[in-house]
Amino acid sequence: MTSKSMIRGALAVLLATSAFTAAHAGGLEEAGYNIDQLFDPSVVTFGGQVTYVHPDRKFKNVQDTDNTNGTSTGTSTADGAEDYTNYYAGLKFGMGKNVDCLLDYSEPWGVHSNPGTAWAGANDITEIKIYSHNYAGTCSVKFDMGPGQLRLIGGGFYQEVGGFKEAMVYAADPTSIGRLDLKGDGWGWRAGVAYEIPEYAMRASLVYNSAVDLGTISGTLDMSSVNSLYTALGGNVWDVHGTARMPDSVELKVQSGIAPDWLAFGSVKWTDWSQLQSIPFYLNANGVEATSLDLLYRDGWTITGGIGHKFNDQWSGAVSLTWDRGTTTGLSSQTDSWYMSVGTAWTPTENVEWRLGGAIGILTSGSVGEVTKNGKTYGEDASYDFGNDLVLALSTSIKVKF
Repeated sequence: MTSKSMIRGALAVLLATSAFTAAHAGGLEEAGYNIDQLFDPSVVTFGGQVTYVHPDRKFKNVQDTDNTNGTSTGTSTADGAEDYTNYYAGLKFGMGKNVDCLLDYSEPWGVHSNPGTAWAGANDITEIKIYSHNYAGTCSVKFDMGPGQLRLIGGGFYQEVGGFKEAMVYAADPTSIGRLDLKGDGWGWRAGVAYEIPEYAMRASLVYNSAVDLGTISGTLDMSSVNSLYTALGGNVWDVHGTARMPDSVELKVQSGIAPDWLAFGSVKWTDWSQLQSIPFYLNANGVEATSLDLLYRDGWTITGGIGHKFNDQWSGAVSLTWDRGTTTGLSSQTDSWYMSVGTAWTPTENVEWRLGGAIGILTSGSVGEVTKNGKTYGEDASYDFGNDLVLALSTSIKVKF
């Protein structure tokens, strides 16, 4: 085994494996955080990535379990998740021999479900969508240590999170839609350490990403499409506010060459989704609780393992298997998921690399309904089941090196 062969193969394989990240993880995770580009050995690199995800979640046996607003006659089935596209862009540059920095844009959090007004659970939700924008700067400093190098990592990020939720107010009137719009922002930081032995394509990294306090989340509760009852109460659109924090996370990644042009890799990530329980929102005018976003999440765990191979100087590929522990405790369809991803990297010149990745996965079965926690009952509006459903994803990216 020659060190040059190992290094070239490992670098190409890493590009292939980064072509696809977690497609449909628990909580509100859409892509999470990824700073792999920081480790690129080139002095300057620019990369962009687009990922398309198709989660084919289907609801069945739907029942309207809250009759105080009328009994729904909607369908007992519905689509539980919408397709989405996720974007990433990063600029990595070296400053001297031992300092590297990465500036990147990502969309770590998001969810979109649009079962509509025709299903029996419309008084629980007709549509919900959450989006995020994350702007980050991360740097590392390298020191010689033993046969390799120790790398200290640190950085910060600014994050915007927003979205809306709609639900039917009266079961007999499909036009009686209430809408909650929200938006907040905040700052976070990251710190980590990595150890690398380039001769063997070995690297181990441990990175912590802090929680993001969104401060005062502001928005509106719009009941203008409902009847005149709300006008009699003083209007039909109210300003509201609340507070929430996006979760912190810790991720351990390990890789090593195992044979000429072969690389094994794996990762374990913990995400503190359990801090998102029931989030109340209050009327600005009088401080009365107007509504709440009930999640009752538990912590998330994601474990990945895979292997990659360099076929020649232009082509390499990799395959991996991922398990993601579902965060639901009975109020959402985010159960455990398993998926297999495949990636390939093509390097037509020493300055350009193109990657293509795809995945197929299983979203495991479960049910949603009434849940009692700390003496309070949640999920009283509707109940439904779902089976083992498919999730598909496709990702493409390009990297230019200088």
